[in-house]
Amino acid sequence: MHADQIDSLLPQTQCTKCGYAGCRPYAEAIAVGEAEINQCPPGGAAGIEKLAQLLARLPLPLNAANGVEQPRRFAVIDEARCIGCTLCIPACPVDAIVGAAKRMHTVIASHCTGCDLCVAPCPMDCIAMVPVQPARAWSADDAQAARIRYQAQRARQCAADAVQQSASLERMPSAVTAAVERARLRRTAAGP
Repeated sequence: MHADQIDSLLPQTQCTKCGYAGCRPYAEAIAVGEAEINQCPPGGAAGIEKLAQLLARLPLPLNAANGVEQPRRFAVIDEARCIGCTLCIPACPVDAIVGAAKRMHTVIASHCTGCDLCVAPCPMDCIAMVPVQPARAWSADDAQAARIRYQAQRARQCAADAVQQSASLERMPSAVTAAVERARLRRTAAGP
């Protein structure tokens, strides 16, 4: 089975609760038989059923080791307690959190996948996961929008990493030149 077909059935929350770095790696693991179809709490029983149908397997109960199925939730930041540390921003796989250093942050609720990844890094414990009201299921359109935001976030991060690596490489020759010069000065100071 092709990983694209499997990935298209996953909720794209990128929560990592399945034990993989995101929905796509989980789909790839299922495709090659390295993972079971019951490791995605956000997909829940309905997601397991869809995967079972696609793969012509019997559905399995959700693996409790990966979590429990819950109503759809999103992150809310208690703005009075937020210190603007920015630790939640890189934790969000879909760029649903906006803010700046030492400034209050907020969550764009319509972009939040409810992954919970922003909660743990917050030193002020000011992020809460609250149920979406009115309650509604995660749709294929929601998943597609989350996939697009995740891919855009990953592309930006890769570009930033490439720029940083390039800058490090550019500084390296000057660092080497400086080290050689320091060694030359030490030898000169030590005398013949």
